[in-house]
Amino acid sequence: MRCAFWVSFLLLNRGDFARTGGWVARGRRILDDSGEDCVEYGYLLVPLSRIQVVEGEWAAAHAMAAEAAEIGERFGDLDLVTVARLLLGRTLMGRGMTADGLVLLDETMVAVMADEVSPIFAGLFYCGTIAACQAIFDLGRAREWTTALTQWCQAQPDLVPYSGECLVHRAEILQLHGAWRDAVEAGEAARDRFLGRQDRSDVGGAYYQLAELHRLMGGYAAAEDAYRQANRWGREPQPGLALLRLGQGQPDAAQAAIRRAVDEASDPASRVRLLPAHVEIMLATGDVPAARTAADELAEIAEAFGAPMLRALSTQAQGAVLLAEGDASAALAALRQAWVAWQTLETPYEGARARVLIAQACRALGDDDTAAMELDAARAIFHELGAAADLARVQAPSAGERGAGGLTGRELQVLRLVAAGKTNRAIAEELFLSEKTVARHVSNIFAKLRLSTRAAATAYAYEHGLV
Repeated sequence: MRCAFWVSFLLLNRGDFARTGGWVARGRRILDDSGEDCVEYGYLLVPLSRIQVVEGEWAAAHAMAAEAAEIGERFGDLDLVTVARLLLGRTLMGRGMTADGLVLLDETMVAVMADEVSPIFAGLFYCGTIAACQAIFDLGRAREWTTALTQWCQAQPDLVPYSGECLVHRAEILQLHGAWRDAVEAGEAARDRFLGRQDRSDVGGAYYQLAELHRLMGGYAAAEDAYRQANRWGREPQPGLALLRLGQGQPDAAQAAIRRAVDEASDPASRVRLLPAHVEIMLATGDVPAARTAADELAEIAEAFGAPMLRALSTQAQGAVLLAEGDASAALAALRQAWVAWQTLETPYEGARARVLIAQACRALGDDDTAAMELDAARAIFHELGAAADLARVQAPSAGERGAGGLTGRELQVLRLVAAGKTNRAIAEELFLSEKTVARHVSNIFAKLRLSTRAAATAYAYEHGLV
């Protein structure tokens, strides 16, 4: 029966629910035939409870986990009791009782840290607890347990299955804290470790993490390939792929992708991972009412979960929407609050993004000096991180700025690059645009300035002090 339990456990990790159920049924038949009342009945409830968690059936999952915990306590099996309590914590969090769920997770980890459970189960508890903390954006706990997991893996070199998960979690934490190059190394190591195993269930997670890092650093081609690989291995590539499309100048594709993903997400834990990107994309495409709806839902979930990182995301989303709605004063107050939260959480990239929005709010209020200083501070952080796409945006003139000849800010930027002797392809790569979009900008520049050649445009740029 123990063999049936572990086979079902591994199959479940691969997403094979049908065969998981078959092995659980086989184990149950073995026990029924034996006629004995034993702890193994509780172990068989664990994969069944996990299936219910994956399917979002929180009440059923909770009932099975509670029964498994009772059986474990009755037989004095601390491994079973601890894994059942971990599941109970996850189900409570899934039902919106986040504080109660975290108490159970912390209690579980006390047993792990005290070496009261077997090593194989300890690895499960580390990974399960970190995943639960990340699902509710509890960055502090996720960081604490990731550090502990890293140390534990180093002390348990023979337990290879957990070293990959450790590296993925480490990459996520490194990304949040601004060590992007180190995060890429950890993500690549995790991917390679997973690919070298028979059970490759988490390859998709490793590829998604790499895709996010490539996107943030402006490597759009590498990001797109990694998102496709993540999807191939069963990891939903959203919201990252939608944000990539937005960065590539494909707003319609970004909007359609994020709307589809949000519509499919049913539970709060899934929706909360999509809503910040949904707000950003809706604002970028001019659908302010949709952005307002998403920001309000995000605020409700953030209040229920109570995690500082989630509150920071919600506050920043509210500030961005207020700015789009024309209430710059209220937006500035919210964005300042978000920036302080990001500083406390030590997340430099999100803090820099908040400062860009603060600059926009200050400009809307007529305070150009403060706006310039905020943009300069954001620019320095983006440069230090290697956030190429964000750096290009803050270096560009604002979209509404008009220059000589009635050129828009983007057209001025393209003209300066034309004057620098760059081809359309080179300009597209530098500005993260399609070559077709650059060609359209060049055509508009020629029309507005009544020019017909790149040499004439270059001369115009120098004559009017635009270079």
